[in-house]
Amino acid sequence: METAEARYQSLMRAIARHAPTTDIALVDQAYRYADMKHKKQLRKSGEPYIIHPLAVAEIVVEIGLDTDAILAALLHDCLEDTDASFEEIVRLFGRTVAELVEGVTKLTRVNYSTTEEQQMENLRKMFMAMSKDIRVILIKIADRLHNMRTLEYQTPAKQKSKSTETMEIYAPLAHRLGMQKLKWELEDISLQYLDPDGYRQIVDYLQAHKDTDDRFMQSIQQKITDRLESVGIHGTIYGRIKHVYSIYRKLKQQHKTVDELYDLYAFRVIVNDIPDCYNVLGHIHDLFNLVPGRFKDYISTPKPNMYQSLHTTVIGSEGIPFEVQIRTWQMHETAEYGVAAHWKYKQGGEGAGEEKEFEWVRRLLESQQDTEAEDYIHSLKVDMFNDEVFVFTPRGKVISLPAGSTPIDFAYAIHSAVGNSMVGAKVNNRIASFDMKLSNGDIVEVLTSKSAKGPSRDWLKICQSNQARIKIKQWFKKEKREENIVHGKASFEAELRRMSIDPAALQNEDVLPTILRKVSFDSLDDMYAAIGYGGMTAVKCVNRIRDELVKANKSLPGKEQTPKPLQAVGKKQAASANSGVIVEDIGSCLVKFSRCCTPVPGDPIIGFVTKGYGVSIHRCDCPNASPALIERQPDRWVRASWAETTGEESFDTSLEIDCQDRDGLMLDLAMVLTSLKIKVKEISCRSLPDGKAVASLTFTVRNVSELNNVCSKLRTVNGVGAVHRGKS
Repeated sequence: METAEARYQSLMRAIARHAPTTDIALVDQAYRYADMKHKKQLRKSGEPYIIHPLAVAEIVVEIGLDTDAILAALLHDCLEDTDASFEEIVRLFGRTVAELVEGVTKLTRVNYSTTEEQQMENLRKMFMAMSKDIRVILIKIADRLHNMRTLEYQTPAKQKSKSTETMEIYAPLAHRLGMQKLKWELEDISLQYLDPDGYRQIVDYLQAHKDTDDRFMQSIQQKITDRLESVGIHGTIYGRIKHVYSIYRKLKQQHKTVDELYDLYAFRVIVNDIPDCYNVLGHIHDLFNLVPGRFKDYISTPKPNMYQSLHTTVIGSEGIPFEVQIRTWQMHETAEYGVAAHWKYKQGGEGAGEEKEFEWVRRLLESQQDTEAEDYIHSLKVDMFNDEVFVFTPRGKVISLPAGSTPIDFAYAIHSAVGNSMVGAKVNNRIASFDMKLSNGDIVEVLTSKSAKGPSRDWLKICQSNQARIKIKQWFKKEKREENIVHGKASFEAELRRMSIDPAALQNEDVLPTILRKVSFDSLDDMYAAIGYGGMTAVKCVNRIRDELVKANKSLPGKEQTPKPLQAVGKKQAASANSGVIVEDIGSCLVKFSRCCTPVPGDPIIGFVTKGYGVSIHRCDCPNASPALIERQPDRWVRASWAETTGEESFDTSLEIDCQDRDGLMLDLAMVLTSLKIKVKEISCRSLPDGKAVASLTFTVRNVSELNNVCSKLRTVNGVGAVHRGKS
């Protein structure tokens, strides 16, 4: 078992090797203070607890951080696990160190309703601290790395949960910060616990083929070395087998076994300057056969995490493909330790880093507003951790977006005002549809108009980035509150009816404060508005307050154990199109669908009792079902919902399409509808000034999913801009 003194001496050797300018006296003082505070605590391994802060400090030293960061690493658990106070750390070690320790400290345990909420709050605090001082997250990653190295002492359940969190949050964070060396180790350790059989299979294979692999890599390395020496280029060349998780991921993606995978080898050539990088590239392509489409220049276009290198994949005489990465020594340092290396270069080891360069940290902070925890964690993985696509503005600025992004994502990455006033887009100087998937190197131009109506709700289904989704929701939250309340109320009450709960239960004054507290809103209208713009789902709202609603429901006058079931519309008396609608508290009656908004199954709906014509069904976002109109005649508005249907019924609906006027436009629109086997009732188009046009389509669909599919396909037509629900 390792002693604290042995670990302390290891830290001192690391400081002498990597950070000789460190204030040793302060480090020793911090060690003695932390040791005193943690004196009675042991780790799961039975070792003194102080060994963990010492190990974290050693990792912090190895990645090149300064004295304040080393002190904070030694003290990082004092605020959470001991009686140490913030003020005491300020007095002994300074405010900067105390703020770093506080930033790394986890939130005090709160009874959050879900794991996602706990995780989101911890991440939110971490990102807030990152935005002030990037060293916070570097210490946090070092903390997680040592915990993963000692995970064997935890229970199997804890091993899996920590490994999952590391794989989903911390390893991608290390990647986003450019810290590849730490990322690889975090991934490999996590895989060891998440899929031990898969991990062992790869390790055993690599061990069995070690001699063959070594001979191959030495052969290639010697060829490159000899060529560079012959032309007078001084460089360091070495080869490596790709790390275990990288191989594992390739096997899963390509559905292969280990022995079928050839792309296992990578070589690095490290030279003194950038011209030599490009010279080496020419010699590599002369020595070996280039694999087309596998060359990437991250020197002229660095990744957002500052990574720079030339990547090329070639095939040697043995017929085995391998990757060659070419970079300078400073690029290599940045590739290994990312922002830590960058921070050191910028500040010479003193002061705070250039956090302004990390706009993505601020985007993550923005995106957690008005978002449910589960959605935030999910979108976080998409926005920050997914593969990226790099596109250009017309002026040549590089914009990084999640893979699969569209012009909508690009517009909102520029500015929310650009996205909100967007009416079209050009990709590589050609008009593009809103849902076109952008590719690396595309030049994207956003077409805007002062008279734009703002984003469409359909955009929420099209965009890929959380940044765009959040900004669209914020626009609806601000601009369409009344509409959101109606929409949200209809969705919420539909969910209540699905669970056989009378919406009147919400009027119970004894229960209402408890309900509002549980959903964290000040009023029912605020809750309805949040559901309406997408900040919260009706299902989650109801689930959180189900017990209170059930009790309130039972106390309603005339209620027994379960509320009175809803009465379905009678099919014999109703027209054929009326089947499939349930109207609350009304027996058999005629039902018709309003022509002003043409609702289809899947749309939130509400009913209006007409004089002599039964009930007219409107979409909840229809202008003719506005809150003001409902308030004016509350007795004539009734709750309505879609009943289960056979899926064979068809419903009339209509679309209006903003287009660029051109020959053949109508034919192209008709061809899309024909290819989807949509029954068209009417199609027309009228020209507008400035080369614009508006097309009107009336057709039948079975439900809103089919309608959304039609909208999506229509947007792919050349010249089509926005697609709106229209009048039939």
